[in-house]
Amino acid sequence: MSSSGLAEPRPLPPGQRLSAALRPVHYGRVPQVDLSTWCLRLGGETHDGEALSLSWADLMSLPQKAVRADHHCVSRYTTLDLHWSGVAARTIIDLAPPADGVEHVQVSAARGYSSSVRLEDLSSPRALFATHLDGEPLSPEHGWPLRLVLPHLYGWKGPKWVGAVDYQRYAVRGFWEQRGYHFTGDVWREERYSYQE
Repeated sequence: MSSSGLAEPRPLPPGQRLSAALRPVHYGRVPQVDLSTWCLRLGGETHDGEALSLSWADLMSLPQKAVRADHHCVSRYTTLDLHWSGVAARTIIDLAPPADGVEHVQVSAARGYSSSVRLEDLSSPRALFATHLDGEPLSPEHGWPLRLVLPHLYGWKGPKWVGAVDYQRYAVRGFWEQRGYHFTGDVWREERYSYQE
């Protein structure tokens, strides 16, 4: 607290500026999703070698979690104190654990989008498969029905319209990583571009 009794503003990550509202940013058109056929598939190098599919009802029956987190866009804006809720990524991982030696995960979404994340980042206690933002269901522009939230990484690492999670022993670059973005994307280390790796 400052001498005036007001909370000191939190520092923003390097190179970021404040944005009052979360801007919807995505590649291509917003997809139409039919919940009667939608599922979240967990596959790749799983511990038992089997894939698992979760329907919307399956997903919503899992324990729910809320995370208050900032959103950091690689285009240099940060939106503070967003209230996300959904299912902890750790809960999803525990349903279909990875095989020994797996260190990477490909998270795939509608329209061919994918993001490569490290298993340790997906396992973070604050990593969340979000269904709601600020107490309301996600809007289609913000990723309805399911969006991955990784608060310590840039926004492109958390795809909207998620449909699959695949464990991988070796790193495979996702959509933006193939186009010159950093493989890890840690916002506090300002890991924006692949030449920094």
